[in-house]
Amino acid sequence: MARKYTSKIGGQAVIEGVMMRGERSMATAVRDEKGNIVVESRYIKPAAERPKSHRIPFVRGVFNFFDSMASGVKTLMRSGEVFEGDVEPGKVEKWFAKKLKINIYDIMMVFSVILGVALAIGLFFFLPLLIITPIKNAVANNYGAETNNLWYVSVLYALFEGLIRIIIFVLYIALTTLMKTIKRTYMYHGAEHKTISCYEHGLDLTVENVQKMSTVHDRCGTTFMFIIMLVSIVVFSIVGIFEPYLANLGVWKNVILFASRIVMLPIIMGISYEMLKTMAKYDNILVKILKAPGLALQKLTTKQPDDSMVECAITAFKTVMEMDADPTIPEQRFDTKKAYEKVRREIKTMLKGVDESDVDWIFCEATGLKRSQLSELTHIRQLEYEKAVEYAKKRQTGMPLWRVFGKVDFYGLDIEINENVLCPRPETEYLVEQALQVIKSGDRVLDMCTGSGCIALAIASNADCEVTASDISEEALQVAKKNAEINSLSDKVQFVQSDTFDNIDGVFDVIASNPPYIPTKDIAKLDREVKDFDPKIALDGGGDGLDFYRIIASNAPKFLSFEGYLLLECGVDQAQAITQMLAENFECKIVKDLQGIDRIIVAKKIKRETV
Repeated sequence: MARKYTSKIGGQAVIEGVMMRGERSMATAVRDEKGNIVVESRYIKPAAERPKSHRIPFVRGVFNFFDSMASGVKTLMRSGEVFEGDVEPGKVEKWFAKKLKINIYDIMMVFSVILGVALAIGLFFFLPLLIITPIKNAVANNYGAETNNLWYVSVLYALFEGLIRIIIFVLYIALTTLMKTIKRTYMYHGAEHKTISCYEHGLDLTVENVQKMSTVHDRCGTTFMFIIMLVSIVVFSIVGIFEPYLANLGVWKNVILFASRIVMLPIIMGISYEMLKTMAKYDNILVKILKAPGLALQKLTTKQPDDSMVECAITAFKTVMEMDADPTIPEQRFDTKKAYEKVRREIKTMLKGVDESDVDWIFCEATGLKRSQLSELTHIRQLEYEKAVEYAKKRQTGMPLWRVFGKVDFYGLDIEINENVLCPRPETEYLVEQALQVIKSGDRVLDMCTGSGCIALAIASNADCEVTASDISEEALQVAKKNAEINSLSDKVQFVQSDTFDNIDGVFDVIASNPPYIPTKDIAKLDREVKDFDPKIALDGGGDGLDFYRIIASNAPKFLSFEGYLLLECGVDQAQAITQMLAENFECKIVKDLQGIDRIIVAKKIKRETV
């Protein structure tokens, strides 16, 4: 018997793509709505590592059938998510998911498999039995009831039932070819066959070589289904020999006959699977005769693909080849689409009790859209969805929104933040505005307690001056330096690690600072978003919150040029006490914020006349 080479890679067509499955991996390549090929791949357990029951001849066919159906349905659903967006689960799936604590899409997949099996059983087993019952009744009426009790007549009925089953199967496939979407899937089916055949013929996997191959293939699922039909005729014919013994059971006879079809189905699957594997390995006259009907039927389920479809099939095939050969290659996931309204409801549920504007900003950050554009949004990508969920989970802990994002817009700059720096507040922009009003071209400016560097960078980007930024924390300075790089200001700001004025050299024309000003005893009373997420070193201003202002008032005159400016941000009800500290060397004015709170002190250095 002539043996031929067969690849260990098989596949199936999916929505706008092809799935290929090898010994250790499977990959699906799909064209998205932009025409780009996207790939999802994962590793699977090799046959040798599966339970022994999955490797026993005839038994393995049953396991492989249901495994292929489950993975096939799941792959179809995933490919549909790439091209059309996710499917809204029904009430039943939602109820099962809630009660059984199972992923809702796993529930949908199980339902799809069950529905598919039920449809197949109903269409190809129950319907033929239903059609042949009136024929049996007609024979009984015309030739006597005892005629139906003859074993060879029962065998003829089984043969006729099998013929009806084949006719239904062929008509079913023929009708599906009338659907445009299914027709395209059949074209991808042809691309899958051509690609595997090209590899089995030892040719390079190029579009040109693949297109030379036939669209039919020995190991096709269509052929497998046809073999099942043929084997079922033989098996049910044997079962038909015993049908006369059921003659006196009335209506229960048909019930038992239908049940026998279901009970014998695993046996039929096992036999058919072994036949398919055997016939795929050989190419002699006998095998060709046996394969001919299945191959002919593939003319309906496969169509000539275009080059773009072949490219998808080649991509999936090569991905499986590479992953089977190298298990260190990482798995890939589709960046699928999800319905925005459904995802928004999910995020709102997670953030119950939080202002809905936070939900808006989360989606703005996840998608890169403006808030005004969200009303036009219908779907978001999988990666955007994952970002939104990640942000929502952090926000659930009480983490401030901008700290969740790890960045904030400050005076038109992108400022990154982490646990080592204070999150810049809007009121600090008043400090920058006041500083820019007094800074002249060429001035030297010091930003003390720089933290994220937001003040120093805002000044450097809006004024022609030399800026030095200092902080006691090395971790904070690393953040500030990174922000300088992000905003292309590294060459305009010098960073110095210093505890207030300890390591500061030279004289400056302007000193600006937003030092820690929360009284120690009040820190525990702060909102959770502040006390739990801002670094204590950036908050604690000592017993009355004014420790740093005393240090600055005492030392700033020595580091300021004549008529230089000192600008300070302060807390509620602190401005008057601070201006008193500065009165000896400065003329002070107080600037209120939008809430009418004394927030910024602008102090000009003066020379007092001595008496």
